[in-house]
Amino acid sequence: MRMKTGRRQSWKKTKKTKTAMTEGSSSDNSQSITADIGGQLRLAAVTSAAPSTTPLSLPGVMDSEGRVDESRLRMHIFKNGGVLPSERAQVWRFLFGMYPCGSTALERPLLQEQLAVRYQVMKRKWQQVLPSAVRLHLNGTDAELVAAVRYFDQRQAQTQEQAQHHSEQLRDRLSFLELQAQVLFERVVFDREELQEAIRIIDKDVPRTNRDLVYYSTCQLNALCASRGEGSGNLLVLRDILITYAAFHPEVSYAQGMNDLCSRFLEVLDCEVDTFWSFGCYMEKFSKDFRADGLHRKIELEAALLRELDPQLYAHLVTDSMESFTFCHRWLLLGFQREFEHSDALRLFEILSCDHLELISQQVDRVRYQERLAQKHSTEDPPVSEAPAINTEFTFELFICATILLENRESLLRCQDDMQLILFANSLQGRLDLNSTLKKAEEHFYNYCKRCAWDYMSRYYKARKSKGDHFLYQLRSLFF
Repeated sequence: MRMKTGRRQSWKKTKKTKTAMTEGSSSDNSQSITADIGGQLRLAAVTSAAPSTTPLSLPGVMDSEGRVDESRLRMHIFKNGGVLPSERAQVWRFLFGMYPCGSTALERPLLQEQLAVRYQVMKRKWQQVLPSAVRLHLNGTDAELVAAVRYFDQRQAQTQEQAQHHSEQLRDRLSFLELQAQVLFERVVFDREELQEAIRIIDKDVPRTNRDLVYYSTCQLNALCASRGEGSGNLLVLRDILITYAAFHPEVSYAQGMNDLCSRFLEVLDCEVDTFWSFGCYMEKFSKDFRADGLHRKIELEAALLRELDPQLYAHLVTDSMESFTFCHRWLLLGFQREFEHSDALRLFEILSCDHLELISQQVDRVRYQERLAQKHSTEDPPVSEAPAINTEFTFELFICATILLENRESLLRCQDDMQLILFANSLQGRLDLNSTLKKAEEHFYNYCKRCAWDYMSRYYKARKSKGDHFLYQLRSLFF
């Protein structure tokens, strides 16, 4: 109950500071979105310019040696409705696993070097196998991308030239790390046909990434920046990341939608290497969502949750004339990326990624396990048959989705076929209020848990001979 109150206060607090956070989101990544000189956009760095020893300013999250308490980090994100834009890049490096939470401030610079070298070796390997795929081939109709390709090639040459100016000690250390990486990946063999097919799809999807975002658009501030294609050049960085991921994860490869997902990481982290590893860590857990069976399971769970919350609306959406809940596919796959304002969508993504309700479910399971042990050794009462537990697969993103459906209940009840449902889903883009949605989703979660608890109590006391006289059983009858 106390945790619930705290979260509700956090949504309200976030709402009060929404304007500040929204304004901050444009200046948040002042280093990642604009250059200080002339306000020109610049290309994402290959390796992070931000020092990996920078401490997190979140209270009680990082100790004196730079180790992060993962549970407190996730709790902070959930209770406070995300983090400040100025903290986001560093927080994401821990939240998504690029930096192990147990690593110290002294260990992370060495880890960063190792990850950078490994990524470069991985990228170079597929480029050597498929040299024709190194550059994005354009038909000349997209002037922004044509300019971006030229600018991207110049940037690659500058990066190689800068490497020549490293100190001898640094060159020796990087050479040793490169040798290690080559040994690590020397046995990796690519399926050329599958990789070429993945690259073909990536080359279609990357130019479709949301170019309304400043980070991926050609700079509108002056003609020089536009002619260089500096903003659109980040699309080419995104392309290299996606191809490298597909090449070294053939069991996942590439699926449509990954470009939009990965683009979030690149925009926030503003670093090619850090984006690759953070995105890869995220995909270790969620790659199943891009497979048909994983998507089908998630839609099944959403349907099951709505059946619990609103049986009438559920019954309407599973009629023969409508493919059950497939219109929610994009919402769940991309974390509601287009349904909220961009700054709010980033906040929601980190809230969902903190898996806080999953941690609560683990705590509940431990308590219930202790209760079962106590019942097993108790001589006062006979053991009670196990009641169905709260469905811990009902994650918070499913409650967010259900909240959107319930808030638009009347519109959905008027939909009579699949096409009308798709039009309904498209009509919500950029229109939803995050703070209101979070508050209502939490209420639905709480009410669902309370109902499950009452049902459990009902079954428990029905198994007792004295249930009719028991105070809690009588109390329950006052509410239901």
